[in-house]
Amino acid sequence: MLIGAFSAQAQAQSNVTIYGLVDAGLVRESGGAAGSVTKLTSGIGGQSRLGFRGVEDLGNGMQAVFNLENGFKADDGTMDNAGGALFNRLATVGLKSKDMGSLTIGRQYTMLYNALSQVADPFGAGYAGTAKNLFPTAGANTRASNSIVYSTPSFSGFSVDALYALGEQAGSNTAGRQYGLGLNFSQDALNVRLVHNNRNLDTVGKPSVDTAKNTLLAANYDFKVVKAFFGWEVNKGAGSSSVPVANAFGFKVAPKASSDSDNLLLGVNVPAGAGNIIASYTRMNDKTVNNQDANQIGVGYLYPLSKRTTAYVAYARIKNKNGAGYTVGNNNEAGSGDSAFNLGIRHSF
Repeated sequence: MLIGAFSAQAQAQSNVTIYGLVDAGLVRESGGAAGSVTKLTSGIGGQSRLGFRGVEDLGNGMQAVFNLENGFKADDGTMDNAGGALFNRLATVGLKSKDMGSLTIGRQYTMLYNALSQVADPFGAGYAGTAKNLFPTAGANTRASNSIVYSTPSFSGFSVDALYALGEQAGSNTAGRQYGLGLNFSQDALNVRLVHNNRNLDTVGKPSVDTAKNTLLAANYDFKVVKAFFGWEVNKGAGSSSVPVANAFGFKVAPKASSDSDNLLLGVNVPAGAGNIIASYTRMNDKTVNNQDANQIGVGYLYPLSKRTTAYVAYARIKNKNGAGYTVGNNNEAGSGDSAFNLGIRHSF
């Protein structure tokens, strides 16, 4: 009896959840230098993943929390991480309190990526119409390793997020470091985030490279008959964005680092029958002398088969200018051409 009571008490104080997403479908890419390609792809709308989330009550409203998340490919069953990390998507541990907010350390999302994917982009940074095709979100702009993140509680709809990631380079406290700040407001139908991300690109032995600075205003408002989305990002400093370019034969060559650019996103989510139509216009405005701009139009339809299973179709096309070579990808791939079509299914558990 005592053992049973102790077991029940332990279960009430701690909890571990196994969760995940399996996303796969057909992708047709056109306009690439090597020609069109049709393939079966994993992670079109969101990267297929397996995660473990845990909470332990410590008393007085305090909780210990952790989150471990791995990406995998549903099309062939392999792990989906270029660096070989086991938990390449998330690896965090920390403390959380209703009155004091949360403090987590490890590998986690930046405020910049969260604002773009959760607030500004009706495609949620996935499918062919993803804002990632033109907005600078790659690498450390998406997740920061060796990072500390503090999030305040919400006060009348307002909250603040702050991130600091150590560069961990001997002989310098600034080389390779990254910090971010997010000011958030969420109440009723309105969501607004103003975020800044700052990455020091110096390395020991090669100082004064530059600092990449990205500032994004993201918002959405639910009018019930339509949900409107908006994103405006200003990028400054070498490495703050990049312009993929093509040579005279149409073959993609290494991206050029852009030191000054801005991005615009306008989007909608419209209920249509049992599903939703999503659409967006995205612009990359390159402010360097090359003036390599690009515009993207994307449209999609999401149809829920159940609370956890969704079928989807999406299409997007990019118009490049002055030799820019942006491509239409999805959540998990950069793409190979200036247009792409998606047809797939995703299941969460």
